[in-house]
Formats: sequence, structure tokens, C-alpha cells
Amino acid sequence: MNYIKGFRYQLYCEAKAMQTPNCVLHVGTPVDKCRELNNAALKAGTGGYEPEVFENLVFRFEEPNGMSRWDAPLFTLPYDDAEPPCDAIWEAMVGSDGKAKVVRQNAATVLKPASEQNYLYELDKATSDVISAISVWQQDHPGEGGSEVAIANAELKVTLPITAPSLPQLQRLRRQFIGLNRQHTLSKSRILDLFIDYLNDSFQR
Repeated sequence: MNYIKGFRYQLYCEAKAMQTPNCVLHVGTPVDKCRELNNAALKAGTGGYEPEVFENLVFRFEEPNGMSRWDAPLFTLPYDDAEPPCDAIWEAMVGSDGKAKVVRQNAATVLKPASEQNYLYELDKATSDVISAISVWQQDHPGEGGSEVAIANAELKVTLPITAPSLPQLQRLRRQFIGLNRQHTLSKSRILDLFIDYLNDSFQR
């Protein structure tokens, strides 16, 4: 998960925790047009990124995907669209009757400032337990994909993709998850379910 995608995920969690509707507006702009605007901003001295930084950002950028819960609802707007879907955005955020939509919290998105001294240990251990359980299952079921893996002390199950993820891929997702959640305090059972939910969303992509 790159930085921008991680930021969208964090905003999704914060919005759910505050019981506030949210959506993602993605202004679809061709890379050449972005490069043109960036160069113009550099020449005018009004901003912009150095060419090397800009190209790196383009390479690392991952467009939002409406199939991921933290990117939904998603509205992709062409950069030159003179008539954005304002009514649809209003409907997603407020509702047709003008009453604010009710957003319910869930165990995966209720966030609190980190305060427990052993929280980082629990975060590291719980996510490691999930990866270990998946690895053990894969060793017992070589070549199998698309199956569910039960995790001890967790309500949710890991749903593997058709192409089974490698251990390095799993460890990369684990590191990303830890980076996103090291500032929040969750019980171990909630860490497990949140991480499983995170893995399942990542696998769906």
C-alpha cells in the first residue's frame, strides 16, 4: 500500500470512527497533462515537484478502486469535465431527503490514541500470528487458492485469492498494516479481525 492509498484508508477509518459519511473524488488526469501542469508551476515559481520527484510520484501512484471499502463510494471525474456529478455526490454524502446518513462504527474502525505500553508488541504478535497461520495452511495445501483460513481467536476468516500470495507479499502487507495502525490502541481480538479484513480487501484487488 503506497502512501496515498494508505492515507485514503486512514481517512476511511477516521470517518467511520466519527460516524461521518465519506467518499473519494478522483480527478482523472492523463500523466502528460499532469507533467505539463507541473512544469508550468515550476517555471512560474508557484509550486510543482522537481522532475525526478514527479516521475517517482507518478510511478508509485495507485488509482482508487471502488471495490475497496475505503475507496467507496468513488467518483472519478475527468480533469476537464465541466459538469461533475454533484447530485450523485450529494446523494452519497447526505441523501436525497437532505438528512445526514447514519454511519455506524464497527470493531475495525473505532480508533483511540495509543496508550497501552504493550500495544506495539500485541500489534506485532497478532499480525505475525495471522501470517504464520496462513503460511502453515499453505504448506498443508500446496497450490490451493481461493480458500478460507480460520485464525485462532478471530471472528473473521482469511479468504485467499486464487493465486496464493507468497510469504514476502504477506509480510509486505503486514508491515503496511502495522505502519497504519501503530498510533491506535485496539484489543488483540480487534487487531486480528482488522488485519484479516485488511488482507481480504487487499486480496480482492
